[in-house]
Amino acid sequence: MPDLSFTSANLLAVTATILLVFVTAGVIYLSAIEWRDRRRAKRPSPLPSGRLSSGRR
Repeated sequence: MPDLSFTSANLLAVTATILLVFVTAGVIYLSAIEWRDRRRAKRPSPLPSGRLSSGRR
């Protein structure tokens, strides 16, 4: 059975890998949110004035 002791280099590599995955996931998430918001902003508004209708005229 292999020895599974962590040296400082192994611990640093694992920490760097976890941080890289976390930052990459965050960038992907923020990019998806921005893409969704840009797509929503390009869509025409259901009301021409952009105000909510109260149902009265």
